[in-house]
Amino acid sequence: MPKDTLQKHCTKVEKTLTAAGESDIDGAEIAQEIMNLPELPTQTTALEMLSFLHENNLQELYPNLWIALRIAVTLPVTVASAERSFSKLKLIKTYLRSSMAQERLSGLAIISINAEVAQQLSYDVLIDDFASRLVPLLTDLICSY
Repeated sequence: MPKDTLQKHCTKVEKTLTAAGESDIDGAEIAQEIMNLPELPTQTTALEMLSFLHENNLQELYPNLWIALRIAVTLPVTVASAERSFSKLKLIKTYLRSSMAQERLSGLAIISINAEVAQQLSYDVLIDDFASRLVPLLTDLICSY
């Protein structure tokens, strides 16, 4: 890619990742980082590039590219999960339950969406896990009191 085209795209990414006057990356710096990258296969995905930077401890050498790639790999490809959430929400919040508080509605939606996962888990395992995390906290609290 020509240098001027690369800089134009990097500036566009910088503007896209800017909110309230704060930018996550610097467009000119990320263009320079990309130009200084070692030779890689032409069909490298964002996840493969991120893994390459992580495995070789290059996060500090390419900080803007590191941030941009982390954002790119976490963006959802589809809106299926959002549509599923709204579908579940429609089932939970019926006309008769329209006065439900937001916190309770959110909790019920999470339980409904993750119902299959919850059915596969043993409640004894969950209780033991909760207790193993809570006991040290309570011990520290009591000892510090």
